[in-house]
Amino acid sequence: MTFIPSEKGKIHIKEQKGDFQRLRTGLNSLLILCFFLVPFIRYQGQQAILFDVENQQFNFFGTTLWPQDFTLMAWVFIIAAFLLFFITVFWGRVWCGYLCPQTSWSFMFVWVEKQIEGNSNKRYALDKAPWSLNKLTKRVSKHLIWGLMALLTGCGFIAYFVPASSLYPQIFTLNGSFWVTAWVWFFALCTYINAGFMRELMCLHCCPYSRFQSAMFDSNTLTVTYNAQRGESRGPRKRKQTTQLGDCVDCNLCVDVCPTGIDIRNGLQYECINCGACVDACNQTMDKFGYERNLISYSSENELKGLPVQRLNSWRFIGYGTAVAIMLSVFAFDLYQRDAIQLNVIRDRQNLYRIAPDNRIENSYTLKIRNKTQHSQQYLIYLESKQGHFINKEVEVEITVQPGEQLSYPLTVYQQRSKDAPIDGALRQQPITFKVMNLADPLDSVTQQSQFFTLTSA
Repeated sequence: MTFIPSEKGKIHIKEQKGDFQRLRTGLNSLLILCFFLVPFIRYQGQQAILFDVENQQFNFFGTTLWPQDFTLMAWVFIIAAFLLFFITVFWGRVWCGYLCPQTSWSFMFVWVEKQIEGNSNKRYALDKAPWSLNKLTKRVSKHLIWGLMALLTGCGFIAYFVPASSLYPQIFTLNGSFWVTAWVWFFALCTYINAGFMRELMCLHCCPYSRFQSAMFDSNTLTVTYNAQRGESRGPRKRKQTTQLGDCVDCNLCVDVCPTGIDIRNGLQYECINCGACVDACNQTMDKFGYERNLISYSSENELKGLPVQRLNSWRFIGYGTAVAIMLSVFAFDLYQRDAIQLNVIRDRQNLYRIAPDNRIENSYTLKIRNKTQHSQQYLIYLESKQGHFINKEVEVEITVQPGEQLSYPLTVYQQRSKDAPIDGALRQQPITFKVMNLADPLDSVTQQSQFFTLTSA
């Protein structure tokens, strides 16, 4: 794979219309719209999706995940990675061309640049022109709008970590805390640099996916491909002119519209993001010359060679599909097994046991009970043991735990002995099981075993 840099230096993408560009623009717009609007979705009176770093919890439509539950988040990222591999085997690098945030924001910044400075030819001319009031006005206007877009993006990103309803007023009235403001401006600066200046450099030099994505391709993978057998030998000509040349008229539009500045006619290149801009540009030229479309198209190696296409039967496709199915099953099982109550029983390690005046054996414990829901809950604490143990002289205890609260609840478990039982008998352990049950939903319960120290006759 080789990369031929643009002779013009900085890449100014030529605007291109067509089926694939309408699809890309629609998906990019939907992604950006969702990015900004999702933090404002309310569910049960709270922000539906919120990574609350301060309180160490992740709220997702009424479900709260705590640090102990973040294995679920790990599964989500692993599934997303394998799902990306699975899609890549089938459709190539479509994620980069149609859904990648770097691509979406870069095209959005390019659109603003076009509205202010003109089409690609005018932008190239403006770059070479000496500084003047007109050039200064256009550049300042462009960068001011870029800066505002970057600031809104920074706010949009931090709104997933700080409640959006309070974040935007704080930032735009300059009343935000130091760290919140600092993070907003940090991500705003990253957006401004990445989408305004780096653009294709992120795809060419920084993105790891571009380096290993070709390892997931096979002869059935759909990629943006130039049909060299049909297009060569290329050369310019007039419309309706009879020629012995191939269908490629060497208009160079496929290079002009490419966001990374490559020439797809040089073969498969890791810089290609599969956005389909060159496909639309080439089809537009083919229509003008009356040639068959799809000289450049989403095609596989087998299709170009005239061989049977077996996308659903390839080992990579089956392997990645199976891996995704297994991981989804494991994730669903872990999610199903997740408890809304967390219980940790801690014994008093200073005194293993105490003998009360009425010859009761007492053991002290601290129960750490976390309510992992977003609502106040009433819980019932009792022992599943059948060996005559009692809690604080009661069979069971009711407590109330606030949403997200971890309550430390000290209690004493005792076992009544006969009055003539010896006080210097042999120390023995008895297993006991604490159970915490939600009174509103008896199926919502959790248990943990501990040990009860007692004395027996020597």
